[in-house]
Order: sequence, then structure tokens, then C-alpha cells
Amino acid sequence: MSKILVVEDEDKIREVIIAYLNKAGYSACEASDGQSALHEIDKQPFDLIILDLMLPDINGELLCRQIRGTNPVPIIMLTAKASLNHRIQGLSAGADDYIVKPFDPHELLARVRSVLRRTNHQELLADRLEYGNGRLSLDSQAKQVYINQEPINLTPNEYKLLVAMARNAERTLSREQLIDMVMGIDFEGDARTIDQHVKNLRQKIEEDAKNPMFIQTVFGAGYRFHGGGK
Repeated sequence: MSKILVVEDEDKIREVIIAYLNKAGYSACEASDGQSALHEIDKQPFDLIILDLMLPDINGELLCRQIRGTNPVPIIMLTAKASLNHRIQGLSAGADDYIVKPFDPHELLARVRSVLRRTNHQELLADRLEYGNGRLSLDSQAKQVYINQEPINLTPNEYKLLVAMARNAERTLSREQLIDMVMGIDFEGDARTIDQHVKNLRQKIEEDAKNPMFIQTVFGAGYRFHGGGK
């Protein structure tokens, strides 16, 4: 049974989400503000967090970044802000998906199932692969990525993106192909969402994100993973 934390300060919305999650067979916990959420996260592990952006004590994007600093748990953001810039900001903060209020609880459940399905997928990689003369390492057993033998913290979608590209090294993949591999074929958002994930990933694994060694842009076509000489 997947355990989900719902962080939402509006009582009625939180109660509806909790009720639908429990009815769908999930174990749902709740927090009405950021500090309570951090307390719950310290107490127990979660498989997913549903996080409202407008909290009374901590900005949701800031809280998302705080969680992301130490915890790879997938996060779905809830917000009343529907613009593309706001979605990009949410994804930049480390969110795995983004849903705009008001929403149908059935849509939220579909997003929950999709995110959990993606993050629970077992990757078909050798136990450990190295690229760039050992600068970048992927350990598929631990689901951990290393730069110069030091572990780095990736979001679930960033990890999925890196693995998908590494499995298709030297092959150009379109945004749509990467969306299907990382977000799932039922993802209904903008395919350019993948651009933000690529940008975030480059910041973490490339020595120079503006002149990337590993994730190369193929203009007009998509992206290609280059092993950097190994």
C-alpha cells in the first residue's frame, strides 16, 4: 500500500483528497502547513507527496526545494496558478507533476497512479555504468547517480530521464519519445516540459551546463546522450 502525504491548508480540499485516496486503496496522511509536513516527513517515509503551493507558513516552491535537498520522493504540486511560467517554476523546484485548482479528484487520482507507476518501474540497466571516464556513474540497484564518485540528489523524473537516455546512448530522442519514457504515455501536458527536466539535470551532472558533455541538444529533433568517451 503506497503511503501519500497531502499538504494542503484548506480543510475541505484536504479532506476530499484524503477521502478519495483512502477509497482508492492508498494510505493517506495529512499536514495543513509546511512545518507539519516536514515533521511528518522526518517521522516516516512516503511514496508520494501532494503539495499545495499556497501554504500559510512556507512557500510551496521553497518547501519543495527543501524536501528535494534530502529526499527523492515524487511530488505533485497543487496550485491555482495556471500559467506556463508557474508550471515551469514548479517543475524547476523539483515537482514531478502539476495540477491546477479547481480539479476533478478523479484526475488527481489518475495523476497519482501515473507518477507512482513511473517511479516504481524497474530499470533495465547493468548494475553500474560509467561515462565520461568515470565522471558520471549510474547504479541501477541503488537507483543512485554519482559525479566523480560522489552521490548526487536527483528527482524521480530526472533519474528516469537520465536512465532513459543512457539506455539509448548516441540515439536522438524527440521530446515526445522522452515524455513517453519518463512521464508515461498518458501524460497530457506540454511536451516541452521535458526541456525543463533536461535543464535541471544538466545543472546537476554536467561540468559546464552551457556546453554539456553528456546530454546534447539536436536542434529541431530533440536530445541525445553521449557517453563522453566511455
